[in-house]
Amino acid sequence: MKYIRWFAELGADDVPLVGGKNASLGEMFSALAPQGVNVPDGFAVTAEAYRHVLDQADAWPRLHEALSALDPFDVEDLACRARRAREIVMAAPLPPDLAAEIVEAYARLRREYGEQLEVAVRSSATAEDLPGASFAGQHETYLNVNGEGPLLEAVRRCFASLFKDRAIRYRMDQGFDHFKVFQSVGVMKMVRADRAASGVIFTLDTESGFRDVVFITGAYGLGENVVQGTVDPDEFHVFKPTLRQGHRTVLRRKLGGKEVRMVYSWGAGRETTRNVPTPREEQARYCICDDEVLALADAALAVEDHYSRRAGQPVPMDIEWAKDGLDGRLYIVQARPETVASRRPVGQFDEVRLGAQGSVLATGRAVGSRIATGPVRVVRDVSELGAFQPGEVLVADTTMPDWGTVMKTAAALVTNRGGRTCHAAIVARELGIPAVVGCDDATTRLHTGDEVTVSCAEGAVGRVYAGVLPFTHRCIDLGTLARPRTQLMVNVGNPDTAFQTALLPAAGVGLARMEFIVAEHIRVHPMALAHPERVPDVAEAAQIARLTQGFERGADYFVRQLSEGIGTIAAAFHPRPVIVRLSDFKTNEYAQLLGGRGFEPHEENPMLGLRGASRYAHPAYADGFALECAALKRVRHDMGLTNVKLMVPFCRRVEEAERVLQALATHGLVRGQDGLEVYVMCEIPNNVIQIDAFARLFDGFSIGSNDLTQLVLGVDRDSELVAFDFDERDAGVMAMIRMAVEGARRNGRHVGICGQAPSDHPELVRFLVEIGIDSISVTPDTLLSVTREVLAVEQRRDPPGSGTVGAAS
Repeated sequence: MKYIRWFAELGADDVPLVGGKNASLGEMFSALAPQGVNVPDGFAVTAEAYRHVLDQADAWPRLHEALSALDPFDVEDLACRARRAREIVMAAPLPPDLAAEIVEAYARLRREYGEQLEVAVRSSATAEDLPGASFAGQHETYLNVNGEGPLLEAVRRCFASLFKDRAIRYRMDQGFDHFKVFQSVGVMKMVRADRAASGVIFTLDTESGFRDVVFITGAYGLGENVVQGTVDPDEFHVFKPTLRQGHRTVLRRKLGGKEVRMVYSWGAGRETTRNVPTPREEQARYCICDDEVLALADAALAVEDHYSRRAGQPVPMDIEWAKDGLDGRLYIVQARPETVASRRPVGQFDEVRLGAQGSVLATGRAVGSRIATGPVRVVRDVSELGAFQPGEVLVADTTMPDWGTVMKTAAALVTNRGGRTCHAAIVARELGIPAVVGCDDATTRLHTGDEVTVSCAEGAVGRVYAGVLPFTHRCIDLGTLARPRTQLMVNVGNPDTAFQTALLPAAGVGLARMEFIVAEHIRVHPMALAHPERVPDVAEAAQIARLTQGFERGADYFVRQLSEGIGTIAAAFHPRPVIVRLSDFKTNEYAQLLGGRGFEPHEENPMLGLRGASRYAHPAYADGFALECAALKRVRHDMGLTNVKLMVPFCRRVEEAERVLQALATHGLVRGQDGLEVYVMCEIPNNVIQIDAFARLFDGFSIGSNDLTQLVLGVDRDSELVAFDFDERDAGVMAMIRMAVEGARRNGRHVGICGQAPSDHPELVRFLVEIGIDSISVTPDTLLSVTREVLAVEQRRDPPGSGTVGAAS
């Protein structure tokens, strides 16, 4: 055949012949299908066929005339000229020889899959899916096409979509000549995702650029809803290094709303699509199971590895997947190089900080890490785009590819709907502007003309503040920053910020707090999950039941949520050490969790009450501690994240330490087994006084300057009346710290500090380096300044030429 190429005949080098999409499908069908990656079979109508159609109709002069002197910033003129160009292409009939070849290839595909075969007809331009220009969503796709006539019509419409408004503007922005880009069309077995689910896969984290995860999104029905942001999809992360080692565990997940699903319907004399509400019971479930998530991750790794081998360097991929509701199989239906996060300069860190707080008008998912200010422009319909002014904040229910011309001039994007792989999110990343998506009610809470600040610099939650707030933005070249001999680590509590924080030049995590994960991601007292029958409050019991829906036991909910939160932090820094502190809530804090009041006693001084180590072997919390241990065991054993070390907080006496270690061992966490190290917080004067005895039981110490200071000085740091006396730089406190460092070193044990003091006081940092502490763990926002302080001390103590300064920690 002259104008047809089967996927089995195509490879990645055939972009000039069949466009990026078809070349990629051919490459995967030929090279990856034998490895078990399911790719639907099909054929490409070549770019030569497109040229043949326009040659036969003598359409080229009229197309040149339609697009001559085009001003891409004149939206109305662009729309008029684009419409004229499409009319010219649609008026060009398919030559008989081309039509005959398409029909013959279609018949062969039917013989392969059966006479009832439905096909997807997809545009594939010769300048599409390139490393520097994705052209994602610029051209048309027609789904569930059945019959020769509808197929030929769909091919013609794909040819014409080369001149969609958005495609014309995108080519001009990217510097492509309209008449040197040609359209191929792919015809492939239709995957009936309308009866199952579909979504998008990235082989890196799209926000941070962290490359060691596979990020999968999905929702019920056809994939258009996920791509366009019509629904809030389910999200999954899988950690590549441990997946390759055989640890088949989902790292973390987020349940999306999946409010509607796209299915087929009949209208205007042909089959089309429509959205129907998703039943509540299906919204409450993930659209695919863990085994399917892992199968998609396997396929994604195979795709990435293949393209990386071809390129001779790592090539993160943007992949579309679909599950067929008829045969139950998962298919890869498209793959292209990821073109935004993977192109960020390596070793550069954007430090963006909000200078003030304001009234929060809307919240959603943060896309990127930047901040922008400007007046709001609420757009409820495409007809309102003409009023948009450059520098405004575009607020809409969702965005569409046709809006590209306007979006390029926006200061920021805010949408009611959408997830981190929706159209608005993809465009925002490409443009380098902040976007807050999935706000639910942004179009009603924000009003045209309002001055706002859009902040994506505060973690996973994006916020829209009233007014113009000050902020700073600094780009730091980490490659120019030497590494001190003293290990500098970070304190992390929020898994949502872990991938971004891990880009900093830290030696690991000196303090990973459980408390944030329990309070924000679990929200229920562990004993209330272990013994739901003992929750007396009916309303709280109902709320707990809603949170744990889909789990056989509430305890399973706690273990999975906690393990995935800890696992995310551990994966972000892998293989660097991550020291996880066992829970250190006080009784009044535990009582605030759902169901907590019935399990916690009232204490007059919770700071010195049932907290830390004393809880773990106490009968009142034994079952709760068992859940903590089960989560930690899942992280180390099932997830394979053996870089996790454990740390026991507020351990008053040596005998108490022995009981805690025995309790850990009972639950399968044996110190020394599988390399497990157990540290202890050094935050009680008795820890310092008896450091030789504690050193026999633990692998290391971490000085908790907050509690140590209040117990040395006898100051309740929570009391405003005496807070002025709380000072970690007091001579008595510093003497205690010196004794702790000397005692740990005397016993050959690692000693660090993870309290707030080094983050706040440069003089304390200098003191710690001078007395020879092994590690200092600080808040992420102070790591770079503390690094400079430590380097200055080390250079004075160990002058250049000694060979000690600048070595990687």
